[in-house]
Amino acid sequence: MPEIFLYNTLTHRKELFKPIKEGEVGLYTCGPTVYFFAQLGNFRTFIFEDILRRVLEYNGYQVKQVMNITDVGHLTGDNLGNADLGEDRMDQGAKQEGKSPKAIADFYTQAFLKDLDYLNIQRPQIMPKATDHIFDQIELIKKLQEQGLIYQTSQGVYFDTAAYQAQGYNYTVLMGQDLEEKKVGARKEVEVDHEKKNPYDFALWLFTVGRFANHLMRWESPWGTGFPGWHLECSAMSKKYLSQPFDIHTGGIDHVSIHHTNEIAQSTGAYGVPLANFWLHGEFMNVSGKRMGKSEGNAFTVADLIKRGFNPLAFRYLVLNTHYKSQMNFTWESLQAAQTALQRLREQVGGWRQSQSLTLVSNLSDVR
Repeated sequence: MPEIFLYNTLTHRKELFKPIKEGEVGLYTCGPTVYFFAQLGNFRTFIFEDILRRVLEYNGYQVKQVMNITDVGHLTGDNLGNADLGEDRMDQGAKQEGKSPKAIADFYTQAFLKDLDYLNIQRPQIMPKATDHIFDQIELIKKLQEQGLIYQTSQGVYFDTAAYQAQGYNYTVLMGQDLEEKKVGARKEVEVDHEKKNPYDFALWLFTVGRFANHLMRWESPWGTGFPGWHLECSAMSKKYLSQPFDIHTGGIDHVSIHHTNEIAQSTGAYGVPLANFWLHGEFMNVSGKRMGKSEGNAFTVADLIKRGFNPLAFRYLVLNTHYKSQMNFTWESLQAAQTALQRLREQVGGWRQSQSLTLVSNLSDVR
């Protein structure tokens, strides 16, 4: 196999890639929370992961790609590092649209798959849903309980980061900072579960009590009726379909300090071995110099591209002009330039094909 070097967030350096099993690669890519349409910033990451898979396959590797579909447990506060803050995005979306969580999940999952096709992103071979793997997630919590790494409050079951550190693990290894630095950076102004031991302990299972009393999705567990925390699903499903450890785990740069840090902690804490050997992260995409988001009014989707007359592949072409580890600034002007460049490239390639056909006809005439 040709040598391939990848920047590994886990070690903070570029390394020669060596798969666990010769000629095969296990690739896990964090997928969408299907409560609404995925935005272009998300698809920048999915395009980077698609290119990674294609490069590996081009170089002779057989890639088994798994991408999760999050249809429960992702709270609006999770990206802030407060797993006990906010509402479940799926529950919120279902109530806003007056539909069941399953109907919401099914609709936006299909929309996501359609957008993948528009952008010529290969569909992962395995796309498991969190709600189809509740048992696996409960089993993972049981393993953590055996290792003394959980505790229970009136609100839910939490991962004990202090106990994890006491067992010799480094909770912040992916971030490249120590726990005290993370503690300083923890948000103080938000309302949290005051029964938590530490602000960075995260929810494994949330009970359907208090503000979650009317939660639309709930399951029985050894600790009480409730639903799983967001981070749990990726650890449970990646192990189920790729084993542990596997080769490469990818996602957006925003996953480093919270989601992937928590995945590593619960997976290594439960099984005593790494979750993945390589971790790759795509950088943010801004819009006209501003953060992309619903609150900014610029969370554009693939449908928005089409409505404005753009070919979705022009966006893919635009994305490929910026290194995945560099921040990208999206503007409609840059997209127009990308579409023009793509069209010119197609015309040029089309000319090559026509020229080759004419040459072939000419040669055949000479033979006759």
